[in-house]
Amino acid sequence: MPTFLYKAIAANGALAEGQIDASSRLEAFRQMESRGLRPVHLAEKTASREPEKEAPAFSLRLRPQKITAKALENFTRLLSSLLAAGVPLSRALVILYREASTPAAAAKWKEIHGLVVDGMSLADAMAKSPETFPRVYTAMVQAGETGGFLDVVLAQIADFQAREKELRSKVMTALLYPAILLVLAMAVLVFLLVFFIPRFQKVFSGFGGSLPAITQLIIGTSELLRSYGLLVLVGLFVIGLTLRSWLASEKGRRVWEGLILRMPMVGPLVAQFAMARFCRMLGTLLGAGVPLVHALNVARKSIGNQILVDAVSASIEGVQEGARLGQSLANCKMLFPGSVLEMISVAEESGRLDSELIRIANTTESDLDRQLRTAVAFAEPLMLFLIAGFIGTIFIGMLLPIFSLQEYIK
Repeated sequence: MPTFLYKAIAANGALAEGQIDASSRLEAFRQMESRGLRPVHLAEKTASREPEKEAPAFSLRLRPQKITAKALENFTRLLSSLLAAGVPLSRALVILYREASTPAAAAKWKEIHGLVVDGMSLADAMAKSPETFPRVYTAMVQAGETGGFLDVVLAQIADFQAREKELRSKVMTALLYPAILLVLAMAVLVFLLVFFIPRFQKVFSGFGGSLPAITQLIIGTSELLRSYGLLVLVGLFVIGLTLRSWLASEKGRRVWEGLILRMPMVGPLVAQFAMARFCRMLGTLLGAGVPLVHALNVARKSIGNQILVDAVSASIEGVQEGARLGQSLANCKMLFPGSVLEMISVAEESGRLDSELIRIANTTESDLDRQLRTAVAFAEPLMLFLIAGFIGTIFIGMLLPIFSLQEYIK
């Protein structure tokens, strides 16, 4: 089990240091909170060196260093802990940029501090750096500032960041082996098409007669790669850049997000993940006293998929007109199943909507984790099957003329 080294603020306001054995960063944070500690810094212990000592950046940079997700998570959690301990916002920001782990982070936190000192709200100051602070981040900070519970919102944001980081880590770890197989398979295919098949082509050219269609297709692909391989690579590169630019546009992003939602296994997982984030954020904001309409406007920005955001926006209009939340969300069937809508309606009538939304988020995330493991486990043999199919097709295509060699000789 991994060991994590931590720095935290104890109940008496003193700075405490120690280590915790936990299965993940999120579990380590939960253990610290159960001990009455407010996390300041957390890093996994390594056997060879002390953690979190980043190497100094090379002095000649071609472009500014980006703020990493880990640095943003540490900033968010530390700011939450300092505010909860009663430290003023301006002083907390000074502490943050003085203790930043990288020059880029120190410069960014100092920039935020300068804007806040000049009279700008924290949310507005963060909104000036969208490359560092996503829209949903600044929206939640704005809600926290308005409602007077900024430390609670920041802690919730840090939990979201840790949970999503852990989820991405699980997916990347599970897909590492299939990705290596895919790269090796592509290398084998290129070798077969460029070096192996031309030798067979010389043999087939002396047989006479016509070759099977699949063999002709393979030989044609081989000749294309050998004659125009560089042009094909340049063409694929240009197509990739064009596609990337199109996906960055509003129209392209909507088309891509719509395709994702219609994919057999990926679409339901994306919708469930969006619903879990929406319910957790809405429940947290309602529990902190944010009005329903304002909380809905903030929570919908956490969904991510613009098609789903538009569907929820239409439901918010129903709430503004006086309709109940469960009744309004029924128009967004792609995001909310009937059972979830029923639970929301009952909770709304009984006055425990905030706690029920968080419970729905917890249940959905547990179910999502199981489905994700199943999907990744299914993807690995499917990829192996496709790789074997490609290579097998080439071998069969090249062996078919050999099977009929006697007819060519006659």
